[in-house]
This record gives sequence, structure tokens and C-alpha cells, in this order.
Amino acid sequence: MSNRPRPKGTGKLVQADGARHARIWGVGGYRPERVVPNSEIVERIDSSDEWIRERSGIVSRRIAAPGETVVDMSEAAARDALRAAGIDASQLGAIMIATVTHPYQTPAAAPILANRLGSTCAAFDISAACAGYCYGISLANDMVRGGSAEYVLVVGVEKLSDFTDYDDRGSAFIFGDGAGAAVVGPSDSPGIGPTIWGSDGEKWQTISQREPWTQFHTWDGPAPAGAAIDQAPAAVSGIDRDWPAIGMAGQSVFRWAVWGMAPVAQQAIEKAGITIDDLDAFIPHQANMRIIDAMIKQLKLPADIPVARDIAETANTSAASVPLATERMLRQHEIPSGGLALQIGFGAGLVYAAQVIVIP
Repeated sequence: MSNRPRPKGTGKLVQADGARHARIWGVGGYRPERVVPNSEIVERIDSSDEWIRERSGIVSRRIAAPGETVVDMSEAAARDALRAAGIDASQLGAIMIATVTHPYQTPAAAPILANRLGSTCAAFDISAACAGYCYGISLANDMVRGGSAEYVLVVGVEKLSDFTDYDDRGSAFIFGDGAGAAVVGPSDSPGIGPTIWGSDGEKWQTISQREPWTQFHTWDGPAPAGAAIDQAPAAVSGIDRDWPAIGMAGQSVFRWAVWGMAPVAQQAIEKAGITIDDLDAFIPHQANMRIIDAMIKQLKLPADIPVARDIAETANTSAASVPLATERMLRQHEIPSGGLALQIGFGAGLVYAAQVIVIP
């Protein structure tokens, strides 16, 4: 046997064998039991049910119970999606949770969900606000096709009631709680079109948490920017229990969503190799009914194509918005299995993502 050292650079890696294509095999959803109509919100913001409906299209929203967590809602939606897909959690290669309201910086919600489902697969959270689910679908598509996972569970979930200022006339009525999930797996034909996504970080203050966690304490006066928890005069137990609220510049968001996102949606259609007449459904982020209507006009969407309007009874659930709307349309037989749907998410960051999918 030769003692000569093997020359560097002669080793070869084995390429993982992935599926040629991927698609969504099942969608699930969870809506908390408590229904909160506009009438329960209007008094604190000196408003009316009519004003809220005209401004946003929202009639009611679902609010999670005090002890109900992001993981609890994720589990319910995930089990629903797994049943719809006809697979067991043991077959999952990865779990992604898109959320901005899990109250822990670490650990992520996904590993806890994986444990509840009896899985030890790869598990991680992604923070892309209202675009989080569409980001997750794109990543899952790449993972299945790249060979790093056969099946991927993507969950969009929010408990926005914890981050809502119910005295803010501009945002008190907008948010709701809930979870939606999808199982992405191998397919013999294309089931997820190319994703058009991006960000505009220059406008990050348009939709944002009002204060960073480092400034949210009970001592007199604001904490210095970037202050660590151990620099605070108060102990950890002295942190204000009311979490920082999410605020937004409504008119700026409206203009960006309508004029900026319609071209993104159009690009997703073109990249998928279809025309708008080929669509069987349009499932936009449920941010505001007026935004949805304006996008329909911008896209020149045919009048007979079903459009998701889940916002009326679910409000804006951020990352859960698109999968919850999809689940409702499937459950109520508004859209055909095997048809084509354009989905788009957009929100804080500012971030966005759009793709055409085959309806599960």
C-alpha cells in the first residue's frame, strides 16, 4: 500500500437526488373559537362598524384564547394539512414556521411543533411577515427538488392580538389570529411556479413593531437605543407585560401594495408560462378589501375568477393569511382541485413574494 498522500482536490461529492417537480399536496387551517365583531372594538377608537367595513372590509376577526400559543395553533393547522395530504409526520424532512409573533427569540417555534408531531426533522422559523408563507412555499419547493427533503411542512401562524394597540384608531381593527399550513412534496409535473420575491428595506418603518424589545421596560424614560436587558435599572421581572404594538402608515402601505404588488403578481404569471385567463383563482394576502379590489383592477382579472376575501371574517392574519384563505376556498368548494391559483404575500420589511401554484 502506498504511503503517498492523496492529492488535494481529487475527492468528489455525491449529489442528492431530488424530485423533478414539487407541488402542494394538502392545506389545513385553524381559526380560534372566539369571534370578535367590530362592535367590540369601535368604542375604544371612537369609530363605527360601518366605518371599519368601508375602510377595510372587515366584519369580524378570530382572537386566540389567552393561553393559546402560536405553537398550539400551528399544531392544529399542521395536523389538518397532513391529513389532507395523506402523509404522516414521520415522512417530513423539514418544518418551517412563518411568524412574527412567536414570543421567543429562541428557541424557534418549529422544533417545538416538530416534537409535538413526533418528528425529529429539520425545523426552523422564518420572519418575513405577511409574505412569510409564500417565502416558505418557495423554499420548500427548492428543498424537495434539491433533495434535502421529500416532504416539507410550511406553516403560517400569528397571534397578532398580543401586538395590537386597541386604542389606535388606525390599526385596532385590522389584525386577527390564526394558522394555516401546507404540505409540499414531489410531483410528476410542475406544481409550484417560479417565485417573484424581493424587499424594500428603505421603507421598513411603514409597517413595524413600534419599539424594539430592548426599549420596552418599565423604568422612567425610554431605554437607550440598543440597550441590553442587563443594562436596565429594573430586573427582568420588571419588563412591562404589555408587548410592543405593531403600527403602520396606512396610506403609504395602500399605495405600495396596489401600485407595487400588481406588477409583481403579473411577473409571477408570466414566469409560470401562463396568462391571466388561465388562472382558476386569485389568493392575495388579506390585508385590506380595498387593496384586493384595486389589485384586481390593476391586473385586469376576469370577473369570473374566484378571489379570496377571507379578510371579512378573519381580518389580517399576516403569515397565516394566504393559507387560511386557501383552506376556506377549498372547504367551501370555491376553487377547483388541480386548477391554477396565483398567490401573493406582502408586508412589513417591506417584503413580498408571489407564485402560481396547482391547487391541491
